Amino acid sequence: MSQISKFFTPELLEKLFPPQRTDDFFEALFGDAADGAYDIELKFINDDLENKKIYFELHLLERPKKCLACNLTYGLPEVFSRHPIINIDGLIKDINELLGDTAETKSWSLRNTRQESNELHKIPLVIELE
Repeated sequence: MSQISKFFTPELLEKLFPPQRTDDFFEALFGDAADGAYDIELKFINDDLENKKIYFELHLLERPKKCLACNLTYGLPEVFSRHPIINIDGLIKDINELLGDTAETKSWSLRNTRQESNELHKIPLVIELE
């Protein structure tokens, strides 16, 4: 396990991408956070320091009595990459600060949504390091 792997605990990930951000996103999108079909959680997947990459995922988790599969989640990487509330640029800046002297972020990309199940969709976030 690398230094970076040990660093991204569930508690730290929740601070980087707090649950309130999902409600704020749906509030801006629909005018009411309760209309959102899913919650968004940031998950650390792994690092590949040899190839200078860190892998995360945004997990879209179906909310009770909502239908995640009925939503258009496949266009979300493009939406999330630009949306000011999701704020991937800010997230990357925060990660860069936390990495300190260990590594420095160079660029990032959101990959295509993967449907794990009707209740869980995943959007890979790949960070390239200097």
